[in-house]
Amino acid sequence: MSENSKIEWTDHTFNPWEGCQKVGPGCDHCYAETRNARFSGGQPVNWGPGAARRRTSAANWKKPLAWNAKHAEFFAKHGRRQRVFCASLADVFDNQVSTAWRVDLLDIIRATPNLDWLLLTKRVGNVRGMIAESLSVAQNHGTRGALANWIGCWLDGEPPANVWLGATIVNQAEADRDIPKQLAVPARVRFLSMEPLLGPVDLTRIMRSSPDSGWAYCDNALSGFRATKCGGSDGPALDWVIVGGESGPRARPMHPDWARSLRDQCQAAGVPFLFKQWGEFANASAASLDDEAFDAAQSGGWVETNGIYSGGEAANPVAKDARHVFRVGKKLAGRLLDGRTWDQFPEGGTSYDLHNRCELQKALPAQRRHCTSQ
Repeated sequence: MSENSKIEWTDHTFNPWEGCQKVGPGCDHCYAETRNARFSGGQPVNWGPGAARRRTSAANWKKPLAWNAKHAEFFAKHGRRQRVFCASLADVFDNQVSTAWRVDLLDIIRATPNLDWLLLTKRVGNVRGMIAESLSVAQNHGTRGALANWIGCWLDGEPPANVWLGATIVNQAEADRDIPKQLAVPARVRFLSMEPLLGPVDLTRIMRSSPDSGWAYCDNALSGFRATKCGGSDGPALDWVIVGGESGPRARPMHPDWARSLRDQCQAAGVPFLFKQWGEFANASAASLDDEAFDAAQSGGWVETNGIYSGGEAANPVAKDARHVFRVGKKLAGRLLDGRTWDQFPEGGTSYDLHNRCELQKALPAQRRHCTSQ
C-alpha cells in the first residue's frame, strides 16, 4: 500500500519541520517526541512550549517535486494518485511555527498538483486563521501572486483540489470539540485519524453548542446532517475514517467494540473505513490470536468500554462489557478486524488530473474573475 512510508494509508511522508507540543491524551506517548530525544542526546529539544522547531533540509524539501514528476508512472502502475502524509513528526498548524515556514509549505503543495496532500492536525481550530495569515504574507510577497490566488480561493470556499484535511480524534470529547471546526473549513476531502483510539466515539451524534442561543445540537458528521431549532439541514460531512490502537512500550489497549462500532457507523453511512492496527494489544479470541501470539504474550488483562484496564489474569472480567486482551506487540496483533482487513479509501485519489477552477479564474484579468478577490 505504501511506496516510501511504513504507514498503511499513505505513499510518502513529508516533514517540513520537526517538533511539536502535547495538546491531548493522544499525545501522551508520542513516538515523534521519543524519536526527537533519541537523536538529540536524550532530550526532545524541539518539543514543548517555547521550544524551537527544526526546519528540515533543502534536499528534503525537494522530494515532493520529485514525487510529483513521477505522477504518470505511478498512476499507470496503481491507477490512482500518490498520497503524501504531512507531517508525521510535527503539526502543520502548530502555533510555534512561523507563518513564513507555513507559506513555504503551501507553495510546495500548490506546485505539486499531482500529489494528494493529507494534512493531519491536532489543532484543526487553527486551520482557517493560519490560512488567512498565509494569504496576507503571500499577497505582500511580490513573487507569490499565484500562491495568493490559490490560498484566496481556499478561503472563498474553493479548496485546493489536492489537499485533504484531517483531524486526530481519540475520544468523544475531542470529536464533539473538533469535528465541527473541521467541517467548517473548506476541503476537498475531510478525514479522521482515530489513533490511538482511547474510548467509544459516536460520529452520528456530535454535540455542538451554539454560542448565540445557548442551545446544544446533535449533528451527524458522517451524513452531514446539522440539527437546528426548526429541524435540520444538510452540510459538509466526513469522507474517510482511519482507526487504530496504540503501539509502543506504554500503550493503552483498545476495546474491540470501539473499532467495530466505528466500522459499522461508516458502513451504514457509506463512508470509507480503514482499520490500521490493533496496536500493542490483541483481543484474546481464537479468531484473532494464533499459537505464536499466545506464546509471545507478555501480559494480559481486561479492558472495559469506558477504557479502564485491569491487568492480570483474573478468572472473571471486572465488568460485563470487558474484553480479555493480551500484550503481544503490534506485528502479532495484526490489523484484522473480525477476520478481514479494512483498507477502504475515498474516491478522491482516482482522478488522473485535478484542476482548481477558482485558482484559474483568479489568474485572469480582474474583469473576468468569478470569485471574490482577496
